[in-house]
Formats: sequence, structure tokens, C-alpha cells
Amino acid sequence: PHNLGEVVEALLMQLEDPDVPLEQLLEILPGPDFPTAGFIHGKSGIVEAYKTGRGLLTLRAKAFVEKGRGGKEAIVVTELPYQVNKAKLIERIAELVRDRKVEGVADLRDESDREGMRIVIDLKKDEAPRPIINQLYKHTPMQSTFGVIMLALVGNQPKVLTLNELLQHFLDHRKEIIVRRTRYELKRAEEKAHVLEGYRIALDHLDQVIALIRGSRSAEEAKVGLVQRFHLSELQAQAILDLRLQRLTQLERQKIQDEYQETIENIERFQAILRSEALVRGIIREELLALKEAYADPRRTAIVEESTEIEVEDMLADEEMVITVTHGGYIKRTPLDTYRSQRRGGKGMTGIVTKEEDYVEHLFVATTLSYILLFTNLGKVHWLKVHEIPQLGRAAKGKALVNFLQLEPGEKITTMIPIRQFEVDTYLLMATKQGTVKKTELSAFSNPRSGGIIAISLDEGDELIAVSLTSGQDEVFLGTRGGMAIRFKEEEVRPMGRAAHGVVGISLEEGDEVVGMEVVSEGAAILTVTEKGYGKRTPLDQYRLQGRGGKGIINLKVTEKTGAVIGLMQVRAEDGFMIISQEGKIARLRVGEVSVFGRATQGVRLQGLDPGDRVAAITRVVSEEEEAEAA
Repeated sequence: PHNLGEVVEALLMQLEDPDVPLEQLLEILPGPDFPTAGFIHGKSGIVEAYKTGRGLLTLRAKAFVEKGRGGKEAIVVTELPYQVNKAKLIERIAELVRDRKVEGVADLRDESDREGMRIVIDLKKDEAPRPIINQLYKHTPMQSTFGVIMLALVGNQPKVLTLNELLQHFLDHRKEIIVRRTRYELKRAEEKAHVLEGYRIALDHLDQVIALIRGSRSAEEAKVGLVQRFHLSELQAQAILDLRLQRLTQLERQKIQDEYQETIENIERFQAILRSEALVRGIIREELLALKEAYADPRRTAIVEESTEIEVEDMLADEEMVITVTHGGYIKRTPLDTYRSQRRGGKGMTGIVTKEEDYVEHLFVATTLSYILLFTNLGKVHWLKVHEIPQLGRAAKGKALVNFLQLEPGEKITTMIPIRQFEVDTYLLMATKQGTVKKTELSAFSNPRSGGIIAISLDEGDELIAVSLTSGQDEVFLGTRGGMAIRFKEEEVRPMGRAAHGVVGISLEEGDEVVGMEVVSEGAAILTVTEKGYGKRTPLDQYRLQGRGGKGIINLKVTEKTGAVIGLMQVRAEDGFMIISQEGKIARLRVGEVSVFGRATQGVRLQGLDPGDRVAAITRVVSEEEEAEAA
């Protein structure tokens, strides 16, 4: 089955150019259109069918993810592949769940009504929908194949036709129909004109005709008399005898004359059609357009690019998520609006429940549809999509990263960067604990591999601590645990390959190490936070530009009260940020609440900590303006 409107447009194109390329036809007739809607996955089967007359299509049901009560998700199916029985599909899904071939399904029900079909597959808590959807496509008729054979009778012989041939044969058939119809109508019109000519003769000699009829002893004698006297045919003579008297009035006589003239014009038109190929094509065009106007409707079946697995991104909302990774390697995502904004100095709410001696080590904000590059302390990069990370509540521990990534012993995530696409003229700038920096083009990381790939080669004992996206023309800021910092131009770091070592970014004192790197811009400030909850913001212009590789200048005065620097970031007054402690306490603050201090100062307390607790990480969140809009 095809869409009538699309077929008409294709026929019109074929009518105008019998040698039209298949590629042009595919632009207006992209493929079959099934009454049950759904999806056709891949265009190769369609092209093959239209090119050779035979092909195999992959059909899929329309399914999307709905959020239910208690944070659970459900897969909802509203359209099925052509000729798939709904009841049998439900039975098959139930059988797979019962036999544990498909796991993670909590309930299955049919909510179809007069408004349309709706099959609801409730998932168990924390189950990701993507693998379950893929299993359903693999093991049930939610994905099926449909064979195409474009077979038709040509000259009373069955023949497999290409799309162009099929359209042309239909047009030839319509031409034959129109010619035969016109010949028939011409014959009828000529017969009618013949009778009307007899009427005209009779009306012109009305008194003589009446006298002849009155003087005849029978109808047969009258007919013979009319034929002989007025040189009429038997058909005309009989028509005159059958003429009702009321048609002899002046008005009726004019109607007969008008009818005769109209019939003559029709005869001329029919004869012109039979003589002209162009007129026949014009009639075909008019009739096709009238057909489209009367019966065409919108396409129901969507045609999507070929894919072995369903793209769940098409079914998910692009929401902001807080992603957390613990020191023990557990990961989760939580909607950003779950966290409440806290005033400076508050102890925060419990953001995560961790195992004994485990604590949150990394926290990041990204959208559901982002593609995350996960850089590890061992200098490798892994790939993960945000929606693949389990969504859990604030107090949940998360799930082990080893279930999602192939991490080596001792390997842990240090930086997570959301990427929507791997753009050109964009770079990744990396910094290590021992002060090395390296710049590599983003496109070098566009091919995911299951075990990850090398992002930077590290010296013995060194670790990758930070990675940032850059334009190649930015400025770089490095801060150390001992309170030192350096600001230099990114241009001083030339682009290198993935496996390169890098160059010196800052020269460190013995025992010191880099804790943060920022790509900075004019007008911003540097927010620095220590492990005991102290922090400050300092205008960027207080950090003069230096040459790469120097010792830097004082950023924060580290004391016993403040503890060592745990992290830093570039901020503006309207920004928001989070501080998360090793015990999972989270405080959400606004940068505007943090006092401005010079470089060589201690700052003020930003987060109250329980005895023995320490700050584990800081991260940027939505701005005050965005919060006001959300409120």
C-alpha cells in the first residue's frame, strides 16, 4: 500500500517525463505507506524494490517512554507494523517475560480504546528502557519484515516491474481507457446528432410531415413514407414517429436546435482528443488531480534511516541532570530540580548514601540527550550517553560504573564533558596532576570504542585531573593544592595527537599538585574552595598573564584552618554552584553570595561540615536568572 497523494504526484512526474530518474521519484514517493502507520527502518529495501521490483522492508512499531508513578518508566506502543495482530503481540511479550528472555518488565496491559491503540509495558524501578525496547524489537513482531513484489499483468502475462515501469504501464492503461471512452462517447454523440438532424428536417417541413403521418394507414407505412419523401434514415424516421407533440412548440424547437449544436461541438472535441496525444495527457492529469483532491490524506508511516537499534533519544525529553560518581565507582543521575537551593554556610541535604569509606568524588550537570566523554585518571577516555546512566533518587547509592564502562583496576573518572556533536576547530585541553598540559582536536575522539582509548600519555605516578573544551585561542588557568596559580595563553600549547605526552603547564614545588584547570575569559572571577569548606572569588584581572611553564603566583593562602585547595572554577556573579562533601552532603549556592577577596587571602566558610568530613568536589549549576524563570 502507498499514499494516494504521493502516488498521484509520482504519476504526474512520470507523465511529464517518461525517463524521469528513480532518485527524483523517491523524493515525492519515498516508500510504502501502511494503514497501521509505524516505521519503515532503512531506505535500502525500498530503493531495491523500486529499482528491481523486489525488496524486503523492515517495519517497526512506534514506541515511546513515559514516566510513571514512583520514578518508574513505561514503554508505550501506539502503532504496529502492517498485518501484526495486537492480541498475539501482547501474548508474545507476556511469554518472553514469563520465560525471562526479557527482564525488567513489571506489568503489561492493553489500554486501547476508541481513541486508538495503546499497549503499556511498565518497567521495574531503575530499569533503563533502551535494552528492553531493543529486546522487544528483536524477539517480537514489534519488528517484522515485509516482502515487496511489484507483480502485474502485462499483455496478459505476469511480469515483475520497476517503479518507473509500473507507473508508465498505469499511465498507458489510463490512456487506453480515455481513448476507448472517448471513442464510445463519440459514437453516441454521432448517433444523437443523426437523430437531431432528423428532428430538424421534420420541424422544417412540419405541415408536410403531419399530413404524411395522418394519411398513412400504419406506422410502418408512415416510416417508409418519411424515408422516401425526406431522404431520412429508418432511425431518423422512427425517432420522428416517437416524437411527443409537446416538442413541436416553438420553445422545444429551439431546445432541439441548441442540443444539436452542443452535440456537434462535443463531436468535434472527441475527435480532437482522439487526434491529439497532448489532450489525452491533459485529461489524465486533470483526473489524477481530481482523485488527489477527493481522497488524498497525510502519510502515516514514517521512514527513518537504517538502524539496528532504536534511537531512544527520539523518545526522551532533554532534561538537566546531576550526574554523580563516587570514589568507589558508583554512578547515577538525578533531575536537577530535585536539589533545593541552600544559603551559604548551610550543611546541605544528603545527596547520596554511600558505603562505608566511600564518598562522592565527581559531580556534573548535563542534559539527558548529551553524549558524555568520560576522562579517567589513567589518561583514557570512555563514551556514555546521559540517558544510559541510571536515574535514581537523592539518597540512592547509584550503580557500579563497571557495568557501563570497561575500567582497569585503579582507573576512575576525573572529568565528564557533555558533547552534542564533534565539531571542527574545537579542541580538548588536558591538565595532569604533575602540571602537564596537552591540546588535541575534538574530532580525534569521535569514534567510540568499548574499552576506551588513550587521551594522553602519562609519566609514572602522574594522573589526568581536568579536561576542557576550547577554541584553540583561549586563555588557560591552572590552580594547585598548595594555593598557587598560573594564567597563560592557550596558543602556547600546540595541538598534539591522542597518544602524545604534552608540555609543562606549571612548575610545581615539591609535594604540590594541580587540582583544577579552567579556560578563562575577561570579566570573570576565579572561585576557589578548600577541603575544610572555605572559599573565595577573586577577579581574573588579579592574575596577570604569564608564560607557560612558570611557577605561577599565589591564588589562596592555605592554612591549617582552611585546609588545602580542593577545587576551583571560573565564575560570574549570576552563576550557581554546588559543594559536595565526602559524606554526601550537598550545598547549592549562588556565586553572588560568595565574598570577593584578593589573591593571597583565606576566604570565608562556604559550607558547614560535620567533624571528620571534607569537601570532595565543586561543580557549576544553573544561573540565578534561570532559577528565577523556573520559579
